[in-house]
Amino acid sequence: MFEALGLFALGLLLLALGGDSLVKGASGLSQRYGLSPFATGLLLVAFGTSLPELAVNARAVWAGSQALALGNAVGSNIVNFGLTLGLAAVVAPLLVRWRVLAPLLLCFIAVSVLVVVLGWDGVLSRIEGMVLLLAFVAVLAFALARTKHEAAELREDIAAFSNTRTDPLLNTLRFIIAAVLLYFGAKWVVQAAPIVGVGLGMEPLLTGLLPVAIGTALPEIAAAVVAARRGQGDMVAGHVIGSSLFNLTVVLGGMAAFRATPVPTSFVHFEVPAALAFALVLYPMLKGDLRISRREGGILLAAFVAWVAFELYAMQH
Repeated sequence: MFEALGLFALGLLLLALGGDSLVKGASGLSQRYGLSPFATGLLLVAFGTSLPELAVNARAVWAGSQALALGNAVGSNIVNFGLTLGLAAVVAPLLVRWRVLAPLLLCFIAVSVLVVVLGWDGVLSRIEGMVLLLAFVAVLAFALARTKHEAAELREDIAAFSNTRTDPLLNTLRFIIAAVLLYFGAKWVVQAAPIVGVGLGMEPLLTGLLPVAIGTALPEIAAAVVAARRGQGDMVAGHVIGSSLFNLTVVLGGMAAFRATPVPTSFVHFEVPAALAFALVLYPMLKGDLRISRREGGILLAAFVAWVAFELYAMQH
């Protein structure tokens, strides 16, 4: 058990380092070969933090641990909304000027309902996985088009997020390092997680929902707290909503498109609806005064704690 915990922690560390290296490499190369800093920054803000989850799920599906991958895909969303956003807002109230985020949250709500409908028969087929991937393309096009009309100051902040060196050799090296780190990080997490889960009395789905989802989100949580202290509420909320959409469309859709994925009853009856409930609670916060207060952050954080407690209670019964 202790050996598995050590391997799990090391894997999480490698995933965090690999994700950071990949984001920097992608940013440098995309700008070197013509993508604007604004478009690059938007992609990185919205979707870059989901790379560790994508690596873990790709490895889990390849290894046949689909329940673990399912748990991680939806558990990461609940962690995003409840723990990451909630804790960041408790540390410092979040001012959100990025007006497209509320419509994107509606997109997340719509995709969540779609996942429940598609998975109601107990399986996500390869065609249904492709539908989710197409949904990601549509959401991405919508986000790029709408954000071009945001305030100039916000667009500059988003563009600044992609600031890095554009030397091709350096960024190719970053990609190589990232590939190695993500490969071994995902391998060791997927190898150790079931052992850790069994030691805690958890089934594979719950292991993905809690230890893996929370573990892979730790770097993002730390970054969100720092960003909140700096007054970068747009970046925090953009990370959370973009990452959650990416998890449902690309991570979940990709694993189903690769191989038809059996879906446990609880996944469509409780886990996905739980993430949907968090989004529904968050929507009026974003749509109202464009500010997530400490009190509202506390509500999200308390709801996350209640969800974890319920999952652990259900595990015992």
